Amino acid sequence: QVQLVESGGGLVQAGGSLRLSCAASGSIFGINAMGWYRQAPGKQRELVAVISSGGSTRYRDSVKGRFTISRDNAKNTVYLQMNSLKPEDTAVYYCNAGIRLRVGGYEYDYWGQGTQVTVSS
Repeated sequence: QVQLVESGGGLVQAGGSLRLSCAASGSIFGINAMGWYRQAPGKQRELVAVISSGGSTRYRDSVKGRFTISRDNAKNTVYLQMNSLKPEDTAVYYCNAGIRLRVGGYEYDYWGQGTQVTVSS
């Protein structure tokens, strides 16, 4: 079994910062891309940022220059540093990872349970 456990969400004023973490554990052979998504009430889940196993990154336009995604492969952990937060960043943030299992070697898509980020104006 594989689990993704997120932490770091909370309530912050506009202009503030938060750092999200997501650690993968279990019978992991390797991890491909890791990413962060978010879903605001009444809206569809959207990609925020993604990082490849080699460190290449991609961001949605609205967070470029404010958010930074990074990963620690030794810890199977992905981070999202969020600066200059805006009320429109308020959402539940989910981490996602493509994980190859030790048994069988197949890759599956896993999701964390979500962490709430609320930005007050």
